[in-house]
Amino acid sequence: MSIEQEADDFAAEESANDVVEVAEDVQEATPADAQSAEPPVVVDPVQEFRKKMSSLPGLWYVLHTYSGYERRVAADVLARAENFEIEDYVFDAVVPMETVIEVKANNKKKEVTRVRLPGYVFVRLDLDDPDTSDRVWRTMKDTPAVTGFVGNRYNPVPLTFEEAVKQLGPTEAEIAAQVAAAQAKPESGEGSTMVENGRVYEVGFEVGESVIVTDGPFESLPATISEISPETQKLQVLISLFGRDTPAELSFSQVSKI
Repeated sequence: MSIEQEADDFAAEESANDVVEVAEDVQEATPADAQSAEPPVVVDPVQEFRKKMSSLPGLWYVLHTYSGYERRVAADVLARAENFEIEDYVFDAVVPMETVIEVKANNKKKEVTRVRLPGYVFVRLDLDDPDTSDRVWRTMKDTPAVTGFVGNRYNPVPLTFEEAVKQLGPTEAEIAAQVAAAQAKPESGEGSTMVENGRVYEVGFEVGESVIVTDGPFESLPATISEISPETQKLQVLISLFGRDTPAELSFSQVSKI
């Protein structure tokens, strides 16, 4: 065999080895690339709600009200608790809402938010203290537009934990919307998806994000987002003034990203 032929054979063998090494490198890199494409973890909205409910003080009771007065009663209950100085025993008043599509006579569809259970307000109370329980339940019962507690008229019976979760927890539409939001993957730096009143919104901001105020009395000051309301296009922010965090409400258009 000539020297030239041996050289050609050696070169061919080296080239083949290089191809094998490149193929092995690609094969080794594939699992890491695949891991980066893992689907997002979807949290069960009902389980999250149950976890939140289990940590709340007090028990849930149900007030029967005149239909159409539910939200007014809920506000009055909390106001009366403060006025009668029993706010340590009246923790919350909730009117479950739902978003539905109504079809009008002209076949036009309209999205509306309505009371899920007309005629009922859910109140979270502490009635375990014998020195205050009578005053608390009477204050609730005597609220204008309230006809009484559901169940025993003179001895209110609380909902079980499962009943409270069922009545106050997310609806099927809200669960579907939250799952869809969790599965959506906004591009990095583009904000996030949020669910409010059963609808999914693409939001250009995130809670905890730092922004600059561009309009209003706080113009040019830095702020930190503490809450986002996509439906109303509003932000709750904390602005540092004189060494203290000052809360403020701003519209999406009044801030810009840093």
